[in-house]
Order: sequence, then structure tokens, then C-alpha cells
Amino acid sequence: MAGNPERRAALVDAGIEVLAREGARGLTFRAVDGEAGVPTGTASNYFTSREDLLRQIDTRLHVRLAPDPEVMATLLRRPRDRSLVRAFMQDIMDRATRDRTGYLALLEMRLEATRRPELLASFTKSVRGDLEQGIEFHRQSGLPGGDETVTVLYLAMLGLILEHLTLPGVLDGVLDGVGVPEGLVDRIVTTIVPEG
Repeated sequence: MAGNPERRAALVDAGIEVLAREGARGLTFRAVDGEAGVPTGTASNYFTSREDLLRQIDTRLHVRLAPDPEVMATLLRRPRDRSLVRAFMQDIMDRATRDRTGYLALLEMRLEATRRPELLASFTKSVRGDLEQGIEFHRQSGLPGGDETVTVLYLAMLGLILEHLTLPGVLDGVLDGVGVPEGLVDRIVTTIVPEG
């Protein structure tokens, strides 16, 4: 197993690009090598199997899509009210838009997990961990609403991100005068999060 961490990271990022563009069926070592611009056979020196590559993509996606600590620190200086929750949800939407490829790869991982029991177990654990971390963050930060609020926000934002990244025309003009995605983020938060 090759040990160059920078090369491994570049190959994983290339795998994310391939996964987002071609889906799981197109995710081959040869395709990853081509995307990374390295000699054929390089990826097979870094990953023991396709499953190993998928697990490392899962780990890398959680790093790529994580909130910026400086943005979080700035937001946490604000009052703990609905407008702060709105700002957090807008940050999620902004990150999804900025790293569209990462989010599309994450969606592909969800689909692939339905076909691979070994991936289903590990991916379920990592996504459930993210949800539990979000619930705990909400509690510790003193934001309005409780666990149910966070769970419903999670589901609503996941749906908005899915539509916005895959079929953006579906939501355009669906609500008069409500912009996509910013206006819909506002409507989601206003509908779900209590004021106090």
C-alpha cells in the first residue's frame, strides 16, 4: 500500500469528481487515475478495493463539507434566536452550492449504500453521527426548538439541497416572490423553528 498522503488525498478527491459526474458504476480505479492525471494503476496502489475507496471518499466528504470554524465562531456571537438558525441553514446551503460536486457525490454515496450492505452500515453510521452532532450542537448552543426541530430542519434542508443541485427548475417560481434557494431557506426556518 503506497504511503504518500498528498497523493492519496488527490486520488480521493479525484474519486469524488468521478462519483459525482458518472455515478458509482463509473467509479473505477482507471477512471480515478485518469481524473487525477496519474499513471494507470496508481489508485490500485493506494486502495485495497473499491469499497476501501468508497469508505475513504465518505471520510473525505465529511471533511470537505464541514462548516468553516471561523464562520461558525462569527455566527455564534449572535443572539440565540430564529435568525441565527436561519444563518446556519443558509451556511449549509452556501456550502452545498460552493461544493456542488461534493454534495452530488454524497447523494451518489446514499444510492450506492442501498446496493451494498457493507457500505450501508458504515455510511448510515457516519450520516447518523452527523445528525446526532447537529442535535447536540443545537442543544449546547441554546438555539430555539429541540431535537424534533433539528430533525425536521435536517429533512427539509436535505430535500431543498437535493432539488436545488439536481433539478433546480422544479422550485423556481413555485411560491410567488420567494427566491430559490435563499427565500426557501427562510421559509423552511420560519415554518419549523419557534421564535423564542
